[in-house]
Amino acid sequence: MTIQTPPPSLTLIPDTAPFTTEQRAWLNGFFAGVLSLDAGAAPATTADLGAVGVAGGDDGAAPWHDPAIEIDARMQLAEGRPLNRRMMAAMAQQDCGQCGYNCEDYADAIHEQAEPRLNLCVPGGKATARMLKTLVEEMGGGVLDPDEKRAKESAKPATTGDVRPGRSREAPVPVRFASRQRLNGEGSEKVTNHIEIDLTESGLDYEPGDSLGVFPENDPRLVDAVLAAIAAPADFPIGDKTLREALIADTSLAPAPDALFQLISYLTGGERKRKAKVLAQGEDPDGDAATLDVLGALEKFPGLRPDPEAFYEVLEPLQPRLYSISSSMKRNPGRVSLTVDAVRYEVQGRERLGVASTFLGERLAPGSALKAYVQKAHGFALPKDGATPIIMVGPGTGVAPFRAFLQERYATKAEGPAWLFYGHQRRATDFFYEAELGLLQKSGTLTRLSLAWSRDGDRKVYVQDRMREEGAELFAWLEKGAHFYICGDAKRMAKDVETALTDIVAEHGKVSPEDAKAYIAALKKVGRYQADVY
Repeated sequence: MTIQTPPPSLTLIPDTAPFTTEQRAWLNGFFAGVLSLDAGAAPATTADLGAVGVAGGDDGAAPWHDPAIEIDARMQLAEGRPLNRRMMAAMAQQDCGQCGYNCEDYADAIHEQAEPRLNLCVPGGKATARMLKTLVEEMGGGVLDPDEKRAKESAKPATTGDVRPGRSREAPVPVRFASRQRLNGEGSEKVTNHIEIDLTESGLDYEPGDSLGVFPENDPRLVDAVLAAIAAPADFPIGDKTLREALIADTSLAPAPDALFQLISYLTGGERKRKAKVLAQGEDPDGDAATLDVLGALEKFPGLRPDPEAFYEVLEPLQPRLYSISSSMKRNPGRVSLTVDAVRYEVQGRERLGVASTFLGERLAPGSALKAYVQKAHGFALPKDGATPIIMVGPGTGVAPFRAFLQERYATKAEGPAWLFYGHQRRATDFFYEAELGLLQKSGTLTRLSLAWSRDGDRKVYVQDRMREEGAELFAWLEKGAHFYICGDAKRMAKDVETALTDIVAEHGKVSPEDAKAYIAALKKVGRYQADVY
């Protein structure tokens, strides 16, 4: 809509930024004009907001780049776009780095045939891998003649990735598990562990905002159940390992891959064959496809006796998992901390376990070696100027990177104010790092702490509710140049927090909803709104 009257001055470039008064005024005017914050500017539209470009929002050519949008809707938004853009739309849109790229670069690498693996997007899971396979088939089977492939390779820009050991999923290094400590109190519905890992032998370092990639192993009890289901000998040789060892260390056992259903279709007949074939094609004949891990698939088609090597070859590789680092090396030299929810749930009477969360939370003994690497943050870091105010929203395990931020600010004696919004189910059992946050408040490093508990009291209170209650002060912090950070669930919490912040800007900035959205988009554009979502 066209802005009829000039809105109040919304400061996008803070007074603390390293510019002269004239430069700040020009930059504020420039961004206000681009984002339709000035009277007389072109009408603000969805397309205008899309051109702003941020992780977690539209990058100017990708309206689907939002982790809250489901894959079917993303593919509709990408309809008619070039093939590499549709490949990008198939990704989970988290730019998490677990694949070794961001979403756009992973898509481009597949399109350029520099990356043959289609199952690296852990958050996207089977749906992403299946869609990528379909899109690759549009390239005529994905086969280039040698001259064309050499031409494409020579045209590719040189890699800018860090090729040192321990700096990518392609080159993990051994680290050592040090300890775990449960963060929840007795009676909590959750099991969340504070994990300490010793980096001394690896030589790794990291910055607040980075993540640690962990290569987990499957639960041996699950592997034994899989072996029993196919009556395969545990010691059957697979390369230089036994089948049992390979299933523990190398293969994903959830979800069941399409290739496994294809193999099953070769080993059975009749109605079972039909069902296996349609499952391999992504259909859901019995309404249970989403629940089928490898063991579940074998239990659905009992009595199969596949060749052990053929069975192993149809399984997907076990992917690393990324966890936000919850420590600063300045306070925790030679170590890295993680804050990890143990994932457990039941399907058809069988308990399912999160492979990495229970590997770290239960199965590793102190002193055990594991493989890991540091994933540098994509646009998620503290301001360079320690005087810059920061606002952090991190419920549950989303507090992890903000513990690292606060430790870093304490160690560097940063003078800027810091405000943390933290929430969980119950204060008595789920207030992670309560004592440490109290000490950080006493030291002045943590200026404000706003708490939200969803299971205490008659009504559920979430972090976005606390934000609205303290909206006037929160907006004042933004106007003083604060950087805004959010970490946590991408599909619900992050969207709710952004909606709350947009409403706060509209109410306390006295601007229209359209201008408030543009204001948030401008914060993202200049790096003052950063998200680490999963």
